[in-house]
Amino acid sequence: MANILLVTSSPRGPESLSTRFATEIAEGLKTHSGGALVTRDLAANPLPHIAQAYIDGRAAAPEARTPEQVKAVGLAQELVDEVKAADIIVLGSSMINFGPSSQLKAWFDHITWPRVTFGYNEAGRPQGLLTGKKVYLVTAAGGVFSEGGWAPFDFQTSYLRHLLGFIGLTDVEIIRVEGTVFGAEAAKAAIAATEAQVRAVLEKAA
Repeated sequence: MANILLVTSSPRGPESLSTRFATEIAEGLKTHSGGALVTRDLAANPLPHIAQAYIDGRAAAPEARTPEQVKAVGLAQELVDEVKAADIIVLGSSMINFGPSSQLKAWFDHITWPRVTFGYNEAGRPQGLLTGKKVYLVTAAGGVFSEGGWAPFDFQTSYLRHLLGFIGLTDVEIIRVEGTVFGAEAAKAAIAATEAQVRAVLEKAA
C-alpha cells in the first residue's frame, strides 16, 4: 500500500485540466495500491501568504513563540507532515503568467523550511531532506511550452522541478497538457495526448 498526497492549485476549479488529470492519477494509484489518499485543494482552500509570524516563529524555540507564531508554524508543520507521510505526491499546476499560481507558490513557501525539509552539507551545499518519494507533476498550459519557440518561457515546469529537488523530491515524472488554445480540434488532440500519458502512468504502476 502507498500513501498518496494530491495537491491541486488551479483557480479554474472543476474546469481545470491540471486538476482533472492530477486527480485521475491520484485516484488511479489509490485503486492500484489500496493505500490512503489525502487531498489538498489550494484553490478551494487557499493558504495565507507567509508573513513575519512564520519567518520569526520557525526560527524561535517552540516555548518562545507568540500565539501568532504558533498558529503560523503549526500550519506549515501540518503541510510538511502531509508531505512526509506520503509515499507518492501528485501535484497539479496550471500556468499563470508563465509560472505556477500564487496558491501553489504559497504552499512551497510554507514547506521549504530550513532544517526541516532542507539543510546544508559540510561543503555548504543545500541538501533536500524529503527523500524516497515519487512525484507526478501535472502541468497545464494553453500554449505549447515543452518544445519550440516558447520553451524558454516555461518557468512553471523548471521552477517547480527546482523547488521539488531542493527539498529532496528528485524522482519527478512530468505529465503535460498543453496547446489547448489553438481551437477545438487542437484542444481535443491535446487532451487525448494527456489521457494517453495518464493511462501509461497507471499501467506502469499496476
